[in-house]
Amino acid sequence: MQNKGVIFTFAILLAAVCVYQLTFTWKSKQIEKQAIEYAQGDQIKEVHYLDSISGEVVYNFLGLKKFTYKEVKELEMNLGLDLKGGMNVTLEISVIDLIRAMSDYNPDSTFNAALQRATELQRNSQKDFVTLFGQAYEEVDPNARMAAVFNTRELSSRINFNSTNSEVLDVIREETDAAIDNSFNILRTRIDRFGVAQPNIQQLQTKGRILVELPGVKDQARVRNLLQGTAMLEFWETYENQEVYQYMLAANQKIKDMKAAEEGLPTEETEEVETAEVAEADTTSSESSLLDELTEGAGADSTGIDNLADIQKEFPLFALLNPSTDQSGQLFPGPVVGMAHFSDTIQINNYLKTPQIKSIFPQNMMFRWTAKPVDQAGNYYRLIALKVTSRDGRAPLDGDVITDARQDYDQMGANPEVAMTMNSEGAKTWQRMTKENIGKSIAIVLDGYVRSFPTVQNEIPGGRSSITGLESIEEAKDLANVLKSGKMPAPARIVEEQVVGPSLGKESINAGMRSFVVAFIVVLAYMLFFYSKKAGLTANIALLANLFFLIGVLASLGAILTLPGIAGIVLTMGMAVDANVIIYERIQEEIRAGKGISLAITDGYKNAYSAIIDGQVTTLITGIVLYLFGSGPIKGFATTLMVGIATSLFTAIFITRLIFEWQLKKTKKITFSSKITSGWLVNPGIKFLDKRKIAYVISGTLLTLSIISFVTRGFNLGIDFQGGRTYTVRFEQDVRKPLPELLMVLFLR
Repeated sequence: MQNKGVIFTFAILLAAVCVYQLTFTWKSKQIEKQAIEYAQGDQIKEVHYLDSISGEVVYNFLGLKKFTYKEVKELEMNLGLDLKGGMNVTLEISVIDLIRAMSDYNPDSTFNAALQRATELQRNSQKDFVTLFGQAYEEVDPNARMAAVFNTRELSSRINFNSTNSEVLDVIREETDAAIDNSFNILRTRIDRFGVAQPNIQQLQTKGRILVELPGVKDQARVRNLLQGTAMLEFWETYENQEVYQYMLAANQKIKDMKAAEEGLPTEETEEVETAEVAEADTTSSESSLLDELTEGAGADSTGIDNLADIQKEFPLFALLNPSTDQSGQLFPGPVVGMAHFSDTIQINNYLKTPQIKSIFPQNMMFRWTAKPVDQAGNYYRLIALKVTSRDGRAPLDGDVITDARQDYDQMGANPEVAMTMNSEGAKTWQRMTKENIGKSIAIVLDGYVRSFPTVQNEIPGGRSSITGLESIEEAKDLANVLKSGKMPAPARIVEEQVVGPSLGKESINAGMRSFVVAFIVVLAYMLFFYSKKAGLTANIALLANLFFLIGVLASLGAILTLPGIAGIVLTMGMAVDANVIIYERIQEEIRAGKGISLAITDGYKNAYSAIIDGQVTTLITGIVLYLFGSGPIKGFATTLMVGIATSLFTAIFITRLIFEWQLKKTKKITFSSKITSGWLVNPGIKFLDKRKIAYVISGTLLTLSIISFVTRGFNLGIDFQGGRTYTVRFEQDVRKPLPELLMVLFLR
């Protein structure tokens, strides 16, 4: 066998990668077990425990790299909804509504007839809707021009009366793709904020369809509202950090007094801070930083602030919300008033919503968190102070005024920016806002979270402006998509929904594991029985290695293990053993031909390659097709199947060959059959080809009956194809009737 060293080295490296990846699953389960023991059955307490350690280092891999619990959780082996329980939703972005919106809901008869015709064509076509719309438009009226329909105010810069139908279709396709991508990003942001562990959201092969899997969710109505709600894009003026800081100090003192009163402790006699007086005070000259406050507190009481508990007691708000200051205590400019760990944001919100605390701040001041984290680990978020300038409390500008937004570059062509255009009404408001906020920030808020807060450099007339200071092209593209969401309606509707209860998920795991263990033991026992201890044990070692490599590779790829995935593992084991059976039978043929054991093994492997590869490649093609066109559990099965084929070939061909080479080198006796199975089915004496005419008649008859049944009765379509509802009903007690009583009921019916 050539290149034994390379194969051995690759096997060692692959095993090391699998061990490394699977340790995250082991560590995650270990921490979750600790949380269960700590909570003592209280699920809320368990969730709080896991949230509290999310950013803490819980795993140090061989002293080389440290991982937080959040990172460990992201790298563990993911379980699908059928194993863990939760909610599976397929959303569809209405492309036809997008096209209608781009035409400004034009009543043109040709246009609307083409939309209707495209909808009919889509039922029996795999093409995207925009392509079908173009075909339908030509079919309805070959001489009609799309430019007359889509030359709207919003698209006037890209479509004119001289644009060809092909050029208009390119613009429509680009706009619909951008709207779908933006809807996908909005849904992903909402789901991340929903707090679901290991959510899965992906765009399906069918354009405009999005699959959302939410493990462990229970509030189904909230999920539906979350996924189908309309995106709310707003522009807000902001407060400066220097203007807010004194209010934060007063709020911190108030929270401290409230906590002391709850505990029955004497409160400090502090002078009440009136809102009007604070607003008139000169904050730039008389501010005291948080560091000064800590120093004064420590100086007044030497036994005071010397640990975290004392800091949390003395500064309950600032212990959670880190003020926006430098190391010397000087306040940073801008609207950012602080930064906090995501697990503390709920408590901070509760503080700020308390009536006693809310009364400290001006009525036109409100706070919103940023959508993106500050750090790469995704643990810390900024708190932005917004200013309400309207009487009704609404934003002065919303997303409806945006007519266009795209990623661009500055005049030097080096730095990314976002070019934004507004309609005439929005341009007037935008000019006023920029004029009154030169040197300050304007916050762009989507779904209640701040996506960006650019600083206004000068007054912007005409509604055309650029947002600069972006870190990357990806950030500029994301922001442009966010701004587009305000003017491009992309309604999402749920077309398929599946809810799996946690108890059913546990039963699925148990049932799947039982079937897996039984199949595994049967296969191991069969190989030992049929091919003796030597060859059978070698095949079993390869089978164990195959299982280990398969699970390790799936974990490395971030694949989601589902119940069909477990079925794929069982199928993979059968295929792996099938390869060993082919090899062993070929080796026995060579031995019966009079060859020595070494030459028989070499020729046996060589002659078995074609049959093994032929069977595996055809299965691999099936797996690829299922992966490309399937979704959810089907894709999970396909992923497991394809990875299993690769690991099966490696272990069945190379690992077993390495073991045999080692045994030959040690001059060990190798046998490929036991005393009982020696000579089985060598000369069965069945003349299959002589019976071919009988086989033709039987298969032809079955084929004819199948075709007749298909034509006359058709398929019995399941819920996946014709919609509807399916339920799994469980009874607390056995409700099965005795057989005589059941027969009586059936007879009476």
